[in-house]
Amino acid sequence: MSVQVNIHEAKTQLSRLLELVEEGETVIIARHGKPVAELTRACPTGLPFSVARQDPLVPAGDEWWQPLTDEEANQWIEAE
Repeated sequence: MSVQVNIHEAKTQLSRLLELVEEGETVIIARHGKPVAELTRACPTGLPFSVARQDPLVPAGDEWWQPLTDEEANQWIEAE
């Protein structure tokens, strides 16, 4: 869930908005009704991407660095 506030409200209500963020809300800060920034809960692991926290970026084992087979390369090209 997200809440949108204007810049003036964000400046005057920062403590309250941070409490909302701690409760899991996302706070959108807008200028003239147009979103310009987003307050979200800080990532406890320090990783910038939630995907990196959920799954390994590289599969376990040594196969990840092996060249693609022709079939894998064609699938990759077709997916673009």
